[in-house]
Amino acid sequence: MKKFLFLFLFLISQLAFANKTDNRYFELRVYYCNPGKLDALITRFRDHAVPLFKKYGIDGLAYWVPTNNPDHAFYYLMAYPNKEARDASWREFGKDPQWLEAARKSEENGKIIAKATIHFLKATDYTPKIKPSKASAMRTFEMRIYTAMPEKLQDLENRFRNHTMKIFKNNGMQNVAYFTTIEKNPADQAKLLYFLAYENEEAGKLAWQNFRKDPDWIKASTASEVNGKLVEKVESVYMKPMDFSKFR
Repeated sequence: MKKFLFLFLFLISQLAFANKTDNRYFELRVYYCNPGKLDALITRFRDHAVPLFKKYGIDGLAYWVPTNNPDHAFYYLMAYPNKEARDASWREFGKDPQWLEAARKSEENGKIIAKATIHFLKATDYTPKIKPSKASAMRTFEMRIYTAMPEKLQDLENRFRNHTMKIFKNNGMQNVAYFTTIEKNPADQAKLLYFLAYENEEAGKLAWQNFRKDPDWIKASTASEVNGKLVEKVESVYMKPMDFSKFR
């Protein structure tokens, strides 16, 4: 009886410490501004969009611009309870008189946004807790998008879950958040999209050099690819957070 009680209490304690899957609905938007308009967009976000997001239940988590930004891009990450809440929030936001006036005034001298891309996302079961940064110092973030080889996404995720994230940490790379994309066509394979953070961009690039030489990574990657490579394409962008970003 005592052994049974001990085992029961142990299992309960393990469950209490287990990571709970974040079931929120996430959205990453990238706005590409017309030349000379990025500062106007940032000002519009800081003074108008961000306060109104809160009013309409849009949880703006992070706002970034790339460190190398020839396309005048602006990235931001949002969270909602679910897709239905997301759609309702944007409908109400789009009708808000304060927003409509702010948008009109900001574009008196020309349209700000040339084009936009949107990724809808769901958190992985192995992501760190997705929450605002505690530190006040600004870090440099890196967003990476992996297109896996056909039928290889699960193998890629297993490698991250069991090996890659730990090796990142051992090399001074901060795991921030991990997602898979929600594709328009359910038959299409999702992509892995994740964020790392570093003291600065130089530290990030040095960490990657060390990571690729790490014996644990070489061993894990070699073992995972005995039946073929896992990744078809990698996209990477280094970014700096805005002063109004929750991720810093």
